[in-house]
Amino acid sequence: MNYPIPDKPQEIFALRQQPIDEELVATAIAGVIKIVSSQGQSLEELTAQVLAEDSVLDRQQRRWLSQLMSQAWESFS
Repeated sequence: MNYPIPDKPQEIFALRQQPIDEELVATAIAGVIKIVSSQGQSLEELTAQVLAEDSVLDRQQRRWLSQLMSQAWESFS
């Protein structure tokens, strides 16, 4: 199953209705990067948001996700 890369936050939220697999996660990450960069935010701003404390991910998971986002950002630019 192929997912289009989301252009809007609502499209990313709509992905929550799909079964989670690697392709869905990659699509969500690509959508976040696409939306954030189109809004003029930098990779540093996105990284800061990912690394911010939250109740969903622990510190190690946030670091891993921020590294993944950085790699994806570089491949899109």
